[in-house]
Amino acid sequence: QATFHYRTLRCGDEETPVDDSRARGKPMELIVGKKFKLPVWEAVLRTMRPGERARFRCDAKHVVLYPLVSKSLRNIAAGKDPLEGQRHCCTIAQMHEHYSLGYPDLDELQKNPQPLIFDIEVLKVEPPGSYQQDPWAMTDEEKLQAVPQIHKEGNELYRQGKVPEAAAKYYDAIACLKNLQMKEQPGSPDWIELDQKITPLLLNYCQCKLQCEEYYEVLDHCSSILNKYEDNVKAYFKRGKAHAAVWNVAEAQADFAKVLALDPSLRPVVSKELRSLEARLREKDAEDKIRFKGIFSQ
Repeated sequence: QATFHYRTLRCGDEETPVDDSRARGKPMELIVGKKFKLPVWEAVLRTMRPGERARFRCDAKHVVLYPLVSKSLRNIAAGKDPLEGQRHCCTIAQMHEHYSLGYPDLDELQKNPQPLIFDIEVLKVEPPGSYQQDPWAMTDEEKLQAVPQIHKEGNELYRQGKVPEAAAKYYDAIACLKNLQMKEQPGSPDWIELDQKITPLLLNYCQCKLQCEEYYEVLDHCSSILNKYEDNVKAYFKRGKAHAAVWNVAEAQADFAKVLALDPSLRPVVSKELRSLEARLREKDAEDKIRFKGIFSQ
């Protein structure tokens, strides 16, 4: 595995920048021999040593797929799905001039391929077996085998109070299973089996997001679970907490009521959440009265 920083530049007098891994705060990691979509990167990395920095001018024919690669890397850096927008589009459709990648500069490169300059600095090179692969670099079998270990690592990080790090682990495990699920017919036994493995991981991820106060993401994910599994108590409970946090009072109360209907033994926990919500509402009402009193007394 090669770890390196890269800058991508357009050829020309101004050498306009396209991408810069340093600006994203994380170097690129590439496993040589895994048929990366941009073979020219593997080719140039094979000529370099750790600590070395070099520039390579690559003809357009070698970088035709760069816009697609760049989009995936930008999505990863932004915490998005690296395959966003690619699931239902074949390669030919993706290369069509009317297909937008969501980035104007990449759309232009896709429409008018041109030579690119890669400024690469190799940070380290690790032999096989000495590193943990990123999910996107694994084979299908490796993804399936890696999920229990990644899940375990996420649980351990959560117990240590390292919530964002735990969320990242759960995300990686979900990404592995989602990638496999995309290859199955929706609703088929294999698809359902994978979905049932994804659900507890997604609930763990939502728990992390609750603690990170990213409530709308929790609402989206829990709703997606409940669209498929209407009796998932944990999804109702977490969604109820997220609704309460963003002042969706009626929705929170409805979700907590559903929790009690499905599992009456959770009444003490639900009652605590409802009391907390009522206390926050009283506090908010008091603050509003003071605020409005100040406005009307002017």
